[in-house]
Amino acid sequence: MRAHPAGPAHGDLINPAAPNLPPEDLNGLHPSVWPATAERSDGVLSIGGLDVRDLVRDFGSPLYLLDEADLRARARALREAFAGAEVYYAGKAFLSVGFARWVASEGFGLDVCSGGELAIALRAGFPVDRIAMHGNNKSERELTRAVEAGVGTIVLDSYAEIVRLADIAAKADIRQRVMVRTTVGVEAHTHEFIATAHEDQKFGFSFSSGAAAEAVRRVLKLPSLELVGLHSHIGSQIFDTAGFEVAAKRVVQLLADIREEHDVELAELDLGGGLGVAYTAEDDPAQLHRFAADLRTIVAYECGRHGLKMPKIVVEPGRALVGPAGITLYEVGTVKPVQLDAGAVRHFVSVDGGMSDNIRTALYDAAYTCALASRGSDAEPMLARVVGKHCESGDIVVKDAWLPADVQPGDLLAIAGTGAYCRSMASNYNQVPRPPVVSVGSGQAKVLLRRETEDDLLRLDAG
Repeated sequence: MRAHPAGPAHGDLINPAAPNLPPEDLNGLHPSVWPATAERSDGVLSIGGLDVRDLVRDFGSPLYLLDEADLRARARALREAFAGAEVYYAGKAFLSVGFARWVASEGFGLDVCSGGELAIALRAGFPVDRIAMHGNNKSERELTRAVEAGVGTIVLDSYAEIVRLADIAAKADIRQRVMVRTTVGVEAHTHEFIATAHEDQKFGFSFSSGAAAEAVRRVLKLPSLELVGLHSHIGSQIFDTAGFEVAAKRVVQLLADIREEHDVELAELDLGGGLGVAYTAEDDPAQLHRFAADLRTIVAYECGRHGLKMPKIVVEPGRALVGPAGITLYEVGTVKPVQLDAGAVRHFVSVDGGMSDNIRTALYDAAYTCALASRGSDAEPMLARVVGKHCESGDIVVKDAWLPADVQPGDLLAIAGTGAYCRSMASNYNQVPRPPVVSVGSGQAKVLLRRETEDDLLRLDAG
């Protein structure tokens, strides 16, 4: 562990706004942050047995990489931890045709929340009875396609949607399986924009106001809809599991109320996803097996207290599966020292991507771990700000990154933990084509999504 170079003698290396934390060895890879197969040889990073320099040579930069061994190990861990439950992968984290097929081969179900995600699942041949469709404003066209395709479960999110879906299902002469999404008033310890169970937000039916109970009444009166369970999701990137326990108690209470009023016991309870992952060495995610055991225990206890049969638990991991398995590679273009007050210098390290391929830093103030990937270095560490090439001052990839003081144009940087929500939230801001996604494993690389080109951008231009 290299010591933090503190004090006036090193003032030109220190970002005074950064947390006063010692960096890890700049040539080390923290095991909780980097994918399972990440390792260094002579300072050079490899993933899946492949040298990142060769990967950039073959596929260009920026480049998203997914570690197949890491993904499969996480899939096994999720299946084992939630044995007896239904595990649905939340496709919004990352989805492609090839990845959907991989998810199916691992025995997962698949959550989709738009017509586009459903189209990918159908193109992949994903078993339709293992698809669940979410969304707070599903269009008539999206619902019709879901019903016609035979999607297993549709999660209802508004009174208008109940009527809309019932009409579509009746015209198709089917009885569509549905769940009612309820917001349980839990304040998840996460960013405001990804907390989804407090009352003042767009998702679901309020538990405390009685809206969820009213939604259940309306669904039970409609012969074209089959109410199979309740759904609750309290947010994303959550480390404190106490919120899940409170949510489970309140949803089970609603199950008991439904039995009391309608003499119906619903068979399924979907508690969503949201388990956090480590983006930095300071992050401390919940232990998966302990979390799963605690969740089963609290649901069983609450059901026992109300004299209910134990429902089938459904969970929806997304980030917990794909997030830590991904990294992004960038090439450094410029290193710009900027003089600050009191003689300090902030080093802006500009890379060839940015907010178009990772909006999470700008949107959520997300923190990431960054490493020099193309060589080793014995230089003293400096606190740098890794920024993108876009015409925005908020185009920041890593706000405070420990990098060797000799980082220079042409170096490759690797950002850990970018498997979830980076490619799926990517844009063409400044008309920058999106990077490819490449899976790596056992010394082999496979393109899941090819790199966009300027021709791709111009193909949609009707001018």
